This record gives sequence, structure tokens and C-alpha cells, in this order.
Amino acid sequence: MKKTRYFSLFILFLVLLGFFFVLNIAVGSVNISFLETCKIISQHLTDSTNGTIIWKIRMPRALAAILCGAYLATSGLLLQVFFRNPIVGPYILGISSGAALMVALVMLGGLSMGILGIHQFLISIAAFAGALGVMVIILTVAARIKNIITLLVIGLMMGYLCHAVTSVLIAFAEEKRLKGFVLWQMGSFSGFCWDEVYLVTVMGGALLLGAYLLCKPLNAFLLGEDYAKSMGVNIMVFRFLIVTFSSAMAGMVTAFAGPVGFIGLAVPHMARLALGTSDNKVLIPGVVLLGAIVTSLCDLIARLLFSPVELPISAITAFFGAPIVIGLLLRRRTAI
Repeated sequence: MKKTRYFSLFILFLVLLGFFFVLNIAVGSVNISFLETCKIISQHLTDSTNGTIIWKIRMPRALAAILCGAYLATSGLLLQVFFRNPIVGPYILGISSGAALMVALVMLGGLSMGILGIHQFLISIAAFAGALGVMVIILTVAARIKNIITLLVIGLMMGYLCHAVTSVLIAFAEEKRLKGFVLWQMGSFSGFCWDEVYLVTVMGGALLLGAYLLCKPLNAFLLGEDYAKSMGVNIMVFRFLIVTFSSAMAGMVTAFAGPVGFIGLAVPHMARLALGTSDNKVLIPGVVLLGAIVTSLCDLIARLLFSPVELPISAITAFFGAPIVIGLLLRRRTAI
């Protein structure tokens, strides 16, 4: 019965994902009919205006929303299992703040080396370097500290330090540069090109596969660290892999799309409620699909709600995720 239920839900998730994917491609400031959209995609037509809009603008963006949503949701699930805390998200270890700091140094601090009109790819490299730098520090600390709560607090402090330096750079920044940085901080999938989609697919796919291969240790860890040790799980290696995979996925998304909040925090809870299980063999595919669906929906709303003005994706995900987090906090309070 459980397998049948899971199979039915996964089919439903795939149908919803396909629906929002097509909707993201067909609907916008220029509406394209469903039949024409299918024709352009199936025949790879790029010689018309609508074909150019679909293949060069909307298709990379729609795929980026799907991929980044899946990575953020998986990152959040890994961290919630690792810290055994339902209110933990992928940016809790200061990954987003590290990425924002490096982007601030490039855009506001003059590290663009005199390049006029800072290229988007340079910003992505800077963000990924910042996220990677914080991740290396956290991994170094994780190798020496056994207490998970201490590791969590250190991650929070790293985030505060990065945010403090970023604030100093903002205070001394020129107005023109500051505007670009503020727009990056809001998060958006609009800047994606096909090369970036390919890169995110390959890198993120490898990380997702690695996360799925950790299903058994994750399930054992749910029952406590001592139980996981008794089942033969190497806790030090397990910690290293969890922090690496979750941080790398969150850092990669931040590098290319800017900070996108609440997806990694809210979607794992949605998956648990929908699937009715804590088995990570089921939850990881579930959060991948749900993360892709929710992010695609939020991106669609961001584009259409006040069209032609586009809202920042972080604003929509906050409106979506904040009530879920508040509900969880109230539920825990009631339980106490």
C-alpha cells in the first residue's frame, strides 16, 4: 500500500512539474499558445521571435528554477537530518553570507580589476568562491568539534561576520554599484544562459547522486549518533559528506541565482507531510520534485504578479515559506 501511495504521489508531482514547466515557458509579457509552444520545443524552432524567446530566455530560466529548487530542497533536508532540527535551512552555516561577501567585494570593493560592466559569470565565480571559503572553514571546524550544536553556532557566527563586512562595504559603496548589488541580493533566475544550465546540471546532478547514496547512513542517524555508530557509520566521514554536499548545493545556487530563501527550509516539511515518512530513500526524490515544483511556481508568480515589473524571487519564497516556519514554531511551542 505504501509503495502504491508513493508511486501515485510521485506521478502527481511529475505531472505538476511538467505543467508548471510548460506554463513558465508559454506565459509571460508575450503569451505563446500551448500548441505553438509544443511545436517550437519539439521542432527546435529558433528562427522566429517566439522561438528566440522560448529557447534563449524562458527555457534556460525554467530549467534553472527546477534545478535550483531541487538542490536547495535537498540541501535543506540533509541539514535538518544532520542537526536534528526542523527549523534549519541550507544557509544556516553562513554559505549565503559568504557568497554575498565575495560578490560585495567584486561589485562594491573594486575587485573587478577594472572590467567595465562586470560580467555575470565573474559575479557567479565570486559568489561560489565565497560559499566555498565558508564551507572549507566549517569543514575544518567540523573535523575537530564533536558537538553538533557548537558547529551550528559557529556557522551562525560566520554568517554574522560575513554580513558585518558586507555592511561596511555597502556603507562606502557608490550609488551605481550599490544598486546592482542590491538587485543581486534579491535573487533571480533571469540571468541564466544555456552554458550555466549545463554546468549547474552536471555539478548538481553529481551532488544529488552523492546525497542519495547516503540514504542508509541518514536513516541510521535519525535514531541517534550512537545507533549510527553501532550500524557501522563513520561519523566523521558522514559529517564531512553531509556538510560538503549541502553547502556545495546551496553555494552553487547562490552563485548563479543569488540568495533564494525558505525553499530549503519549508519544502522538506512539505515532503514529510505529503509522503508520511521519514525514510530518506523516499524523501530525497520527494524533496527534489517538490523543491522543483515550488520554485517553478514562485518564479512564475514573481514574473506575472505585477507584470511587466518582475518581483525578486526571494520575496515570493519568503511569503510562501515564512507561514510554514511560523506554524512549525507554534506547533513546537504547543508540544512543549
